[in-house]
Amino acid sequence: MNTAGASAASAPFDLGNVKRLPILISLIIGAFFSILNETLLNIAFPELMIELNVSAPTLQWLATGYMLVVGVLVPASALLVQWFTTRQMFLGAMTLFSIGTLVCGTAPEFGFLLAGRLLQAAGTGLMLPVMMNTILVLYPPEKRGAAMGSIGLVIMFAPAIGPTLSGLILESLQWRWLFYMVLPFALFSIVFASIYLKNVSQPTKPKVDVISIVLSTLGFGGIVYGFSSTGEGHGGWSSPEVYGTIIVGAVALLLFVLRQLRVKEPLMDIRAFRFPMFTLTAILLIIMMMTLFSTMALLPFLFQGALGMTVFASGLLMLPGSLLNGLISPLTGKLFDKFGPRALVIPGAAFLLVLMWFFTRVDIHTSKVEFLILHICMMVAISMIMMPTQTNGLNQLPPRYYPHGTAILNTLQQVAGAIGVAFFIGIMSSGQRRFLESSTAPASPAQLAEATVAGVHNAFLYGFGFAVVALVLALFIKRTKTPAQ
Repeated sequence: MNTAGASAASAPFDLGNVKRLPILISLIIGAFFSILNETLLNIAFPELMIELNVSAPTLQWLATGYMLVVGVLVPASALLVQWFTTRQMFLGAMTLFSIGTLVCGTAPEFGFLLAGRLLQAAGTGLMLPVMMNTILVLYPPEKRGAAMGSIGLVIMFAPAIGPTLSGLILESLQWRWLFYMVLPFALFSIVFASIYLKNVSQPTKPKVDVISIVLSTLGFGGIVYGFSSTGEGHGGWSSPEVYGTIIVGAVALLLFVLRQLRVKEPLMDIRAFRFPMFTLTAILLIIMMMTLFSTMALLPFLFQGALGMTVFASGLLMLPGSLLNGLISPLTGKLFDKFGPRALVIPGAAFLLVLMWFFTRVDIHTSKVEFLILHICMMVAISMIMMPTQTNGLNQLPPRYYPHGTAILNTLQQVAGAIGVAFFIGIMSSGQRRFLESSTAPASPAQLAEATVAGVHNAFLYGFGFAVVALVLALFIKRTKTPAQ
């Protein structure tokens, strides 16, 4: 057995007398408000452009910068969780997030607001891997499904209510209240964790490989930035700023992978991919995150551009499905513990394939009720796939790979989200252009609405193709057991 990276794993404590529920609650409280923040601000962008006197491409840095920091920090988390205790990592992450929230709420200009957002992102980027790694250490494999399901509830529920909640707040209050209302809860999570969160691992402080950190930052940061920039006024895929950063990121990422296979104590141990179910999990999660993020981006275009709905109404229409996705995550986790992954993932993938076909058939005459039902069903299908797959893949890893496995999956999810949004919106935009080029009245509202529908159809056709791949992969999934050290 390969021992590389064995010393890099945090040494476990005696968990016999540790109360798991208070620790899980501590993690959920902190994660909820840090993840909620990802989607809370977007709906306020029009107001921010006026008040801060900045352009849309400049303002998009509030979203791009956030994703960029998370994408850069998550890979390094595999090292950080081995240098610091559970309490130090969690409390440090929430402190960064709270400071960033305060800076955002009191920001006198755009530069301060951006700085606050980047601090918030740093807290979120450290939070997610710590949360998942703690669950892997704290719960035995036969009970992880329910625990990971609880985490899935937070991961899906928080961003789902973000746009709707911010819409309600902005109806009567200034945008700064989006931060003022989060800050007390963030501080409460710090106090609660200070009392109830216990350390579940012993730091081993492995050697820090500076070259790996630099390559990781350039690789993941370049790819996330490049794909996130395609729709932000940089000229699309033809812009050197876009394809240049993607090329630099890809080359740096290749060098990063090669270095991880050579060094004694890798920053992110790529050898985790030697375990087949973990590899299958990584590919399925990439497809699911691309589908999820792209759908969340495409449907508002359809609702607002073709059906004439307001931003707030669009958020309300998508809210039930997203909420249900989060609420049934604990249930799918318990079913996973009892029946294994195949009973959930294969039916979920087949269900998703059917739903994506229905999405390719929608038009301006499709009723809001039909959209509501389709979106609810799609989110249920994704819930049946994501957490069971992720738990099953991580279960196959030996304990020494836990920090690396969680860092790999969290990083891939960030990168897949950025790529998915850019890819599908690019497909939609090209479909719109082709429709309008052949139109006799391209400026008429009716033709613009039809162009939006045509573009979304094109994007969902590609989504249908991804769903086919997901179903084929799901057929190969099987229940795993944690091997010996």
